[in-house]
Amino acid sequence: MLDIFRSDAFSLTSLTDAILKAPYKPGRIGQLGLFRERGIPTTSVVIEEKDGRLSLIQTSPRGAPGSVIGAEKRTARSFVIHHLERESTVMADEVQNVRSFGSENATDAVQAIINERLVDLRAMHEVTLEHLRAGAIQGLILDADGSTLYNLFTEFGVSQQTATVSPSSSDEGDALRAEVVAIQRLIEAELGAEPINGYRAFCGADFFDAFRADFGVTQTLRYADPQSLLQQQANARSFTFAGVTWEEYRGSTGGTPFFAADEAYVFPEGSNLFSTYFAPADFVETVNTLGLPIYAKQAVDEAFQRWVKVHTQSNPLALCLRPRGVVKVTIPT
Repeated sequence: MLDIFRSDAFSLTSLTDAILKAPYKPGRIGQLGLFRERGIPTTSVVIEEKDGRLSLIQTSPRGAPGSVIGAEKRTARSFVIHHLERESTVMADEVQNVRSFGSENATDAVQAIINERLVDLRAMHEVTLEHLRAGAIQGLILDADGSTLYNLFTEFGVSQQTATVSPSSSDEGDALRAEVVAIQRLIEAELGAEPINGYRAFCGADFFDAFRADFGVTQTLRYADPQSLLQQQANARSFTFAGVTWEEYRGSTGGTPFFAADEAYVFPEGSNLFSTYFAPADFVETVNTLGLPIYAKQAVDEAFQRWVKVHTQSNPLALCLRPRGVVKVTIPT
């Protein structure tokens, strides 16, 4: 039975194709497609920063020498890509009795068992990637144990942009709207000519409830769409106010939310602010090839033929290329 695992159906290429085709269950960040994805052939990536400058050009006579600008300052920073792997062992007993002697569907039956295991392993990689991307949005990328992998503010030598908003139970919303517009202007000033299609905020639960309860927000939503307001009151998870889509982010692991309960992070959509880089796996077959989001491979117990180990790995690096393009927002206590 275990000889089946030496067939082409269980090669690196076949297993990797299978795990890539497994049902995709992304988190919210993955659904929105905020991060551009790129495979790279190396295990690190270099980000080059160039101080772009915009200024008016003084008129001059035709044929006269033009005004001269100095060379732009460039800074290169190298980031080592994270290595994530998870394995699962399929015991001989698990593939026992999946076929009768001489039948032709043994590979299909065993493949079903392996596919079930690959679905579970892929889900673990997906939630890990979602966690890394949530950290990139906040500027602090954490490992599973809470240790810091990258502090993007330190890496890029900048400080975090912050703002406060003050929801009110009586104000018509003009003051809150002005605060939200001021946040958008902070982002626009930082990104300059970078294209922006809209704004979104990921909110912790407490922040979302307090912001949603603002009288001006309620009035705005009521007059915009009464039926929608009734639906949101029953199960409110997102709404648009002052040009920003405010959304309660629900992701968490082990009871720890990806976004703190009393914070929100406002960021632009449609820009090139976020990227995910995938390095190749550490297999001989994948050296210097363009990285894929996830790989799968298996090894058979050569000594006693008692098990098959399924190995999966991903090598992602999620980055916010301009951390000050995201604004951390809180509500004064």
